[in-house]
Amino acid sequence: MAHYLDPLFAPRSIAVVGASERAGSLGRAVFDNLRADGAFTEHGGTLYAINPKHAQVAGITCYPRLKQLPAPADLAVIVTPARAVAEVLRDAGAAGTRHAVVLSAGFDDGTPDGAGLLHDAREAARSAGVRLLGPHSLGLMRPALGLNATFARGAARAGALALVSQSGAVCAALADWAWSAGIGFSSVIATGAAVDVDFGEILDYLMYDNQTQSILLYIETIHDARRFISGLRACARTKPIVVLKAGRHIARGGCDFDPLVETDSPLSHAGHLLGNDAVFAAALRRSGVVRAESYSELFAIARLLAAGRMPRGRRLAILSNGGGPGIMAADRACDKGVPLAQLGAATIEQLSAALPPHWSHANPVSLSGDATVERYTAALKPLLADPGVDGVLTLFSPQIVTSAAEMAQALLPLAVESRKPVLTAWLGEAEARAGREIIEQAGMPAFHYPESGVTAFAALADYTQAQALLLEVPPPLASSLPADVVSAHRLARVAAAAGRRILNESESKQLLAWFGIATPRTLVAHSVEEAAQSAGEVGYPLVLKIVSTDIIHKSDVGGVVLNVRDPLSLEREYRNLLERVSAAQPEAKLEGVAIQPMVSKRFGRELLVGVARDPVFGQVISFGAGGVAVELLGDNAVGLPPLNPRLAEELIAGTRIAALLGAYRHIPGADRDAIIDVLIKVSDMVCALPWLMEMDINPLLVDAQGAVALDARVVIDPERLADDLRYSHMAIHPYPAALIRTETLRDGTQFLLRPIRPEDAAIESAFVEGLSEQSRYMRFFNPIKSLAPRLLARLTQVDYDRELALLATQGEGAAEHIIGVVRYSPNADGVSCEFAVAIADDWHGRGLGSLLMRRLIEAARVAGYLRLTGSVLEGNRKMHSLMHRLGFAPGPRGADMSISEYELDLTAPPGQEVVKA
Repeated sequence: MAHYLDPLFAPRSIAVVGASERAGSLGRAVFDNLRADGAFTEHGGTLYAINPKHAQVAGITCYPRLKQLPAPADLAVIVTPARAVAEVLRDAGAAGTRHAVVLSAGFDDGTPDGAGLLHDAREAARSAGVRLLGPHSLGLMRPALGLNATFARGAARAGALALVSQSGAVCAALADWAWSAGIGFSSVIATGAAVDVDFGEILDYLMYDNQTQSILLYIETIHDARRFISGLRACARTKPIVVLKAGRHIARGGCDFDPLVETDSPLSHAGHLLGNDAVFAAALRRSGVVRAESYSELFAIARLLAAGRMPRGRRLAILSNGGGPGIMAADRACDKGVPLAQLGAATIEQLSAALPPHWSHANPVSLSGDATVERYTAALKPLLADPGVDGVLTLFSPQIVTSAAEMAQALLPLAVESRKPVLTAWLGEAEARAGREIIEQAGMPAFHYPESGVTAFAALADYTQAQALLLEVPPPLASSLPADVVSAHRLARVAAAAGRRILNESESKQLLAWFGIATPRTLVAHSVEEAAQSAGEVGYPLVLKIVSTDIIHKSDVGGVVLNVRDPLSLEREYRNLLERVSAAQPEAKLEGVAIQPMVSKRFGRELLVGVARDPVFGQVISFGAGGVAVELLGDNAVGLPPLNPRLAEELIAGTRIAALLGAYRHIPGADRDAIIDVLIKVSDMVCALPWLMEMDINPLLVDAQGAVALDARVVIDPERLADDLRYSHMAIHPYPAALIRTETLRDGTQFLLRPIRPEDAAIESAFVEGLSEQSRYMRFFNPIKSLAPRLLARLTQVDYDRELALLATQGEGAAEHIIGVVRYSPNADGVSCEFAVAIADDWHGRGLGSLLMRRLIEAARVAGYLRLTGSVLEGNRKMHSLMHRLGFAPGPRGADMSISEYELDLTAPPGQEVVKA
């Protein structure tokens, strides 16, 4: 099936609107690029010129308007002045051209005129049914198709690398740099302002593009986080993706993500600590991609990933023919969180036998300046064989004994044969260039400096970790304890009805308690007498806290009193507390004083667990050092929900305070499992409560005996009180645990129905191998005997936002086995999905296939798909019968007459499906 964006990225006919005879004009430059060497037309493409001022452009007939073309063009490349673009887009729709790329400038949304023109172009394209790339785009290149619809100077060479960039200038610079480095592209796409077609859809297209093997992204802003993350996660499962992000240090309120997004000032510590780049980095970690920091690093990492040699860990061995470069590399390794490998005793022994006595006897392995090729290779072999080494960086400094070319020719075979990554850095230029060229000609990156080699290895290790995190698919309620979600929703509705966005401390703690997070008992007093009565119930010593939704941070106004030990102190401190707060913030409405027991933990650590809403990626969870100096310390890490124990541990490890959680001298270690449990329960709250806009648990006091939330603050969003089955308030769709159920067949047999998980690879493989040859042929349309690793990964690692696989299983634990599988996957048209079903041979004829298909139809309808399609072999009579019973109708017949196509209209009410043949 053709992708719905094929006319944009693989057009058969192109009309340049604004093509010009004037030398040096944008219209002439773009037209000349499309005509260069006749590449586009030689590949079977048709090129048109549109401009009412010319009869011909470069000897080609020029038409006044798009509707006067002899046939509708697949793609309109628009280079007119910005004020004319909206009208051209309307003309395109009327002429039957449904795709356009706008190269015109003048759409600066920072000015009133530019913002207006941008709005007009967006609305014109939408009303005309035209899919739009741009405006303010450099254009696009598809070298293998001879397509260069840009105003860049020169074309890109063909290759297997796709480049997608928001900046036209960066796009042109990267393409030019790649040409000199001998790097080719399958696609070069500049998104420009991306008012319509953006990263998410482009990634979806590239995922299906057979010419593309790996992808480079240059990103400045993200407009649709869910579509971006979904496309990124789906594509990253099969193709390596490297991201270069600009604007990493632009402060909140700048244009780090989207200058059009206006955000209110946060009301929590978590919100103030939130950094846009920190959230973006967290999103990348959960998406299976790796981040680069520079042009050269972008391509170097892509080459390394294409080689397919991934480190199992982060332990690096450094081999150098001089001490200084090895030390420099070791410094950078420390900076990048790359531990130097501890060489095994056998490795040390082999090195000592092969090297002169004065070698370093440690990592970095430093050879003297007179190291020969033989000595160098003799050192590299045991390093690669050491199980404690995950990768090796070799450093070569020019010296008289061995030339760079000789060294490269000797190292290259070892690097090619090794399953571990071998990175090489050639220090210097005149002499070192020859070594770099030999390595690069073999398709491997060669580095100029020790630091760049270490950075590249760190990126490889980060990629391995990100791919592992991609497999983590937590459910929306991961805690083993049931949460009282109904009471939580009721509390939010009551607060919203009263016109409140902030829950008071007592309400906030009750909310935590409903999700199983321990809090001290808290009573609210409105007078000295009530305070004394509450103290009798709670017990001394006490903590007093002001209760007011107008006061964000109680400590800032003297609103907290600790260690109140007797009734006399209580009366005095109660009155003083009210006087202090009234003087500090006289406009605040004081709602009472919270009375709670003084919780003292001698070796307790004060932590912060928070929730904040990022304007692009939605709800995020933060963790770090807590207490009154939380913003001054600035020690926090950010993660995207949903979380599970592994993801929670990764979040903790990203902070400095993580080092203080372990035992030290006489101080026992904090209960790390208790911290993880709190993080998972907070994740459950985020998933279940779309209205949970911000939250602080500060401090979360933790010692060896557990964790308790001493204070909490919750901010709600009254606009999100309704249930959200699609989890649209989150960037990552959680594991759809709501679909887990026990089903019963008509003969009374029960089985478990549940969505597939990445860890189901073993039982999925066993299921396919257990099918008869005929059943395998009916499912896969070829007589495969087993699933190749890449296909197995694709079948078990699904993106629940766009696809679903439901397993019918029996047995528990290691005895669990699959008796049937049904799935839908998105079609390339973007609005329909394709089903597939397989039933174990001894379960045929029992109604299992019918039940599974009905559950799949329900899920596809909820997911928002318009049609469910499928292919059935002519000889599969039982499946044909099932299609008719379920309301499917024959779809368009394909070229293969042995296959029947079926479609089901998902927009019709169940039982009333009508499908156009």
